[in-house]
Amino acid sequence: MSFLYLIFATFLLASIVLLIILSKDPKNKNLPKGSLGFPIIGETLSFLKAQRKEQGAKWVEERVSKYGSIFKTSLMGSRTVIIVGQAGNKFILTTNDDVLAAKQPPAIQAVGGKNNLFELTGSRYKLIKGAMISFLKPESLQKYVKRMDDIVRNLTLEETRETDTIKAFVFMKKLTFNAACDILFGIQDEFTKEKLFEDFTLAFKAIWSLPLNFPSTVFRKGLQARSRIVDRILPILRKRKEEISAGVTDPKSDVISCLLALRDENEELIDEGTIIDNIVMLVIASHDTTAILLSLMIWKLARDPEVYKRVLEEHEEILKGRENGGGLSWGDIQKMRYTWRVAQELMRLIPPVFGSFRKALRDISFGGYVIPQGWQVLWVACGTHMKSDVFDRPDEFEPSRFESLSRPIPPFTYVPFGGGLRTCIGNEFARVETLTVVHNLVTGYKWSQLEPEEAITRQFMPYFSMGLPIKIRPRKSS
Repeated sequence: MSFLYLIFATFLLASIVLLIILSKDPKNKNLPKGSLGFPIIGETLSFLKAQRKEQGAKWVEERVSKYGSIFKTSLMGSRTVIIVGQAGNKFILTTNDDVLAAKQPPAIQAVGGKNNLFELTGSRYKLIKGAMISFLKPESLQKYVKRMDDIVRNLTLEETRETDTIKAFVFMKKLTFNAACDILFGIQDEFTKEKLFEDFTLAFKAIWSLPLNFPSTVFRKGLQARSRIVDRILPILRKRKEEISAGVTDPKSDVISCLLALRDENEELIDEGTIIDNIVMLVIASHDTTAILLSLMIWKLARDPEVYKRVLEEHEEILKGRENGGGLSWGDIQKMRYTWRVAQELMRLIPPVFGSFRKALRDISFGGYVIPQGWQVLWVACGTHMKSDVFDRPDEFEPSRFESLSRPIPPFTYVPFGGGLRTCIGNEFARVETLTVVHNLVTGYKWSQLEPEEAITRQFMPYFSMGLPIKIRPRKSS
């Protein structure tokens, strides 16, 4: 018992010291107004509580109304400045990495790895990004449409073969994870994919948690999951390296092979740790955000008969124009214009990514305030997505706003994929995957929402509180 008292006393003393430190403005600089909250945890708990109720935008707006569009707080263990609005988005998203680096909060660094693409800068960032883009650009994705179509069709048939009730969000996570493993990484062993899926689910929960490495915490479970992920991926890396050396595997066949064959400016191979970090973060980025968008599409089509009708008509026209009943093609994907506008509007109203962090590498000024070196900076999508000076009737669902030529959307106001120097490199992969899944669902199945009042919660990304259970059946017999 005395040992526990000692731990508590130490924690209390550390908290008091930290409170004193945080309560003082560094070097009396002109910091933005705001509150740093409690010692260590800052305002993280109130922020996460608001997110769970899908009230993150309200949490931000309350502070904007009190402190202005630039305010200070403390989130995820780091002192933070949040900047809201178009000018702030542009400033954060276009400032060079040697000023505002894409350094993430401690939990993301620990689980995702310190050498993943979101953390890298300079020549190493360009090198890794170039290798990944070679698989994610439209010219490359054209080759994968049929393969993705087969994956979606087969998994959907398997999932609905013996039941007419599924949790759509859970299934979308499984489907997008399988597509990423197969197409991007060349991992096809079912047992390996199953175990990796379990651990990536735990890892993703941990990246937006408080970095408290204590038994039973979400963060500790995430670190343990990452360790198991590394143990499973390392043998795959080493086997793939042997196959490349033997000429059995083409270095351009998948992302893993490409990274293994990559050399830096000194003709040195990329180390295994960097490759693993980028595999981990690419898996997280490539499957969870798209699974959320797909779930939102399923949810919207189940609730809005008019939108469902127009989407179905678009895809039935594609079926009519297809020769000899062939599979989905790149040309078919380009015809799904209305379907993608529905997706764009959903991402405006309920952005899968709430915002993104940067870290000040030196003192910088914006809006009359100083952002001190070492502080993190956060932009938020809600700061422009729901503003009437950017979007007419922002609370209304109106996909046609994305085809309007009379009032183009101003730059740095619609930011579901970020923007500027670090626009999401997987946005085209997400578009192709989303449209492929929707095509298979609307042409092959009918579904209805079993829990119409199901709440949407958010853990930095939006989730359906019950997993979005739906009743699904084939449109016609096979």
